[in-house]
Amino acid sequence: MLALGLLVLLHELGHFVFAKLFKVRVSRFYLFFNPRFHIISTYDTWVRRLLGLKPEVVPTKEVEETDKDGKVTKTIKKEYVGTEYGIGWLPLGGYCAIDGMIDETNQKLAEVAQPWEFRTKPVWQRLLIMVGGVLVNFLLALFIYSMVLFTWGETYTPLQSMTQGMEFNEQAKAIGFQDGDILISTNDKEFKKADGNMYRMICNAEQVNVLRNGKSVTINIPLVEKKFLFFTYKTTDLNLVEMAQTVPAFVRPYYPAVIDSVIPGTPAESIGLQKGDKILAANNKEVNSFYGFTDELTRINDVLASAKTEADSLKALQMTLVYQRDGINDTVCTTLTKDLKLGFAPVQLYEPTTFEYSFLESFPAGIAYGWNTLSSYVSDLKYLFSSEGAKQLGGFGAIGSLFPSVWDWHQFWLMTAFLSIILAFMNILPIPALDGGHVLFLLYEMITRKKPSEDFLIKAEYIGFGALIVLMIIANLNDILRALHLM
Repeated sequence: MLALGLLVLLHELGHFVFAKLFKVRVSRFYLFFNPRFHIISTYDTWVRRLLGLKPEVVPTKEVEETDKDGKVTKTIKKEYVGTEYGIGWLPLGGYCAIDGMIDETNQKLAEVAQPWEFRTKPVWQRLLIMVGGVLVNFLLALFIYSMVLFTWGETYTPLQSMTQGMEFNEQAKAIGFQDGDILISTNDKEFKKADGNMYRMICNAEQVNVLRNGKSVTINIPLVEKKFLFFTYKTTDLNLVEMAQTVPAFVRPYYPAVIDSVIPGTPAESIGLQKGDKILAANNKEVNSFYGFTDELTRINDVLASAKTEADSLKALQMTLVYQRDGINDTVCTTLTKDLKLGFAPVQLYEPTTFEYSFLESFPAGIAYGWNTLSSYVSDLKYLFSSEGAKQLGGFGAIGSLFPSVWDWHQFWLMTAFLSIILAFMNILPIPALDGGHVLFLLYEMITRKKPSEDFLIKAEYIGFGALIVLMIIANLNDILRALHLM
């Protein structure tokens, strides 16, 4: 709520500042929506008094008034036209109601246009007013990333430092990868760390260079021909979503299934596991790495999701372990906790490296970080139109899951910057009811020298708003289905 509230407030402030800069009146400025009622609202009269400014008023009509002596006088009634600021009760966004503009707050305009209205301003001014929110969100994300790097630096384990290499699934091995390979680079970029970008680079590469037994080896990624309209092109047949979600995953760092420490009061302690023990098998499935053990936990989680009775759940949580201590193998049985914990921490082979930035160095690094985040997000959108990609669409529950369960300023600001990038990109899409839809119509006006009709803008607004409501319903329905383990 804090992250979204901050982003929505600054987004609308971007529209507000440009509107005021070009002397366009803004009747309402609200954080969250306020259908029928609001939590709090105030006019800007106190701000104007504080600054020594007069309230904004306009003459409305002339009226006759009679005093107690019967004398008739004519006075001109004036109407206050300042901005109403408020907080609504429906936390689905916010809005900046700009006079003389057709949007979700105003579906019909007065017959006579006034000089302070949006529609009477030059098209370049209207364009700047509409991109103001997106511009603020994008610049805000770059600034936050820069300050995060300046404050905390960047901590990760470089792939080249992982001397034990990676482990690959059968799909990867069929292409030519081998367990123990150390990822070095693609045909145009070096690998940095084990994250989503690692999968993305492999997915978009024609060649991947690895270090195998101390020697450099080039692996050619198979290409397939695809058609788009009248164009034929070659690309890899790898799917980013499948690569990351397949069990076991396409590629991941190798960590041995060796116990570093046992957590007190857990099943691991109760069956006598100790530091240095090596897990060889779980539920009669061979375990070659720590991730091999977590793969079995993933399978158990799927079984739990389909369990119909308490007895079925209890049975699914039972685990048979084979482990080795001082060269001797032993077999034990235990029951996992309800959140699928055995209760041990694996050995960590590598110490992460922290890259620190000075104040001036943080800005180019933050810009590069933000731009890479945006380009990665945009490139992943193509998977939204696949069956697996559509399932990844999420609503407020998915957004909430991005944040840690305990307060962490570092993660808070990283996620806030990420959401700011998404908010900027989604709003600039050429969809009516979004900023990008208004920008599209303004660009049309600049090119053709003709304004779209008011009726057309109203209908487009309804269609765009309806499409957004459907998308929001689908996204939040996915959250519900995931919570019920039906997806």
